[in-house]
Amino acid sequence: MVDANETFVVVGGGLAGARAAQTLRAEGFAGRVILICDERDHPYERPPLSKGYLTGREERASLFVHEPGWYAAAEIELHLGAPAVRLDPQARTVHLADGTVIAYDKLLLATGAEPRRLDVPGTDLVGVHHLRRLAHADRLRTTLAGLGRDNGHLLIAGAGWIGLEVAAAARGYGAEVTVVEPRPTPLHAVLGPELGAVLTDLHEEHGVRFHFGAALTEITGQDGVVLAAQTDDGTEHPAHDVLAAIGAAPRTALAEAAGLTVADPHGPTGGGVVVDRSLRTSDPCVFAAGDVAVVCGGEAGDGPDLRVDHWANALHGGPAAARAMLGQDVTWDRVPYFFSDQYDVSLEYSGYAPPGTYEEVLVRGDTGKREFVAFWLRDGQVLAGMDVGVGEATGPVQELIRTGHRPDREALADPGVPLTSLLP
Repeated sequence: MVDANETFVVVGGGLAGARAAQTLRAEGFAGRVILICDERDHPYERPPLSKGYLTGREERASLFVHEPGWYAAAEIELHLGAPAVRLDPQARTVHLADGTVIAYDKLLLATGAEPRRLDVPGTDLVGVHHLRRLAHADRLRTTLAGLGRDNGHLLIAGAGWIGLEVAAAARGYGAEVTVVEPRPTPLHAVLGPELGAVLTDLHEEHGVRFHFGAALTEITGQDGVVLAAQTDDGTEHPAHDVLAAIGAAPRTALAEAAGLTVADPHGPTGGGVVVDRSLRTSDPCVFAAGDVAVVCGGEAGDGPDLRVDHWANALHGGPAAARAMLGQDVTWDRVPYFFSDQYDVSLEYSGYAPPGTYEEVLVRGDTGKREFVAFWLRDGQVLAGMDVGVGEATGPVQELIRTGHRPDREALADPGVPLTSLLP
């Protein structure tokens, strides 16, 4: 039973936290709801920071999860610019940086992730960027516009989703772009070499230069400003600005100091707060959702532990955790999903199939035209799928993954056969 006198606290002002607070009210919770945000901006969505907002196609106001007045109207107590610095599960209190101490009955950790930092000389120079927060995007948008105007050069360390999306945005402004990536293709750990090559071709057609098989070793400058970057094969790349796009680390310090179970940061999930399939941590009164949560056994319950650092996980994970906090029967079983926009190409990826877990990649459609659906298969079973420029394939792809169905291979490869007809 949930008491109207109870206090539920949500630590983290991103999409997961905002949607959790919204869900608590939508589900009829009449107690106090407190949302703690370490940024001074109201909760906002992060995908536009490397997509529409960065390119200038989307306005700042469109980023926010709710209009500012919504929180007061929903009787949600919003603490902006007041990061939580200590969690005491025994006393059931959370301490804020400004000295405020808040008692809770249930608490949700939605602390998200932060950019991984380059561990090389020169990262303190003016012109070294990260992209995770709205303030980062504001600065980077101004930088890209200036580089395009002055024929400047952006060097990106890392060919993951953020690196590729920023590369596309930078080329849209007219900036010169070089991407340095230790692996042989973009997104090698996600897509493998087969589909990574498709993205290489896409970006090279738009003027991006790749330097694969190399890692950044130093950023050099003059008078405190970036001038170039060195790689471990002895190459010097001209650069006026550098973006570190080498991944994100879950923000687990609060949970770890509180004695909650966290995953090994050097393990396959890259760290995170460990939760069961009801999104409950090792403390029965504390839950976790979004980028920071590691679901034991994966979303399907019988696979590897998974931490999914993408928008859909926060969108659905926050509400699921809120319902679990209310005592509802919650089982987190969503198929991992993420999307990306690069130039005029849209990509939607579902599932989980890193290199070494699949036997083949089957493609239906035309990779040259970038209108296709790719399937990562093992023993005829669809582990993951990606819709590139087709549209409306994500639903059937996720159902094939969820059910473990083994469709006819020839039919799966035939664009003339509706995917819905292959479902069990």
